[in-house]
Amino acid sequence: MPIPIHHLHKRKRIHQKKEKYPHPNKFKYYLDHLIYLVGVLAPLSGAVQSYKIWAYQNASGVSLFMFGSHIVFNIVWLIYGIIHKEKPIIIMYILWLIVNISIVSGIMIYG
Repeated sequence: MPIPIHHLHKRKRIHQKKEKYPHPNKFKYYLDHLIYLVGVLAPLSGAVQSYKIWAYQNASGVSLFMFGSHIVFNIVWLIYGIIHKEKPIIIMYILWLIVNISIVSGIMIYG
């Protein structure tokens, strides 16, 4: 049973002359759904760095500039996702923001 939001989303896409959703092409259909999984799993890969910093209380060799700049970029992407109402972008960059803030906090405390 389709979720009612898909109906609204479908109408919006037709009005804006965008491709159908869910897409009739199998590859695009699976890619549309895969992106939600990637949006959650990608930040988990960065969480390993955060775990190592906090578990071992050691942030030597971890760049404050790099992860600090990632926070700035995450905020820009998050704003973009919110403005365009793109759930995968919003979810992924909220999670990345949490991970990167955790890493920067660990660097500032243990670095």
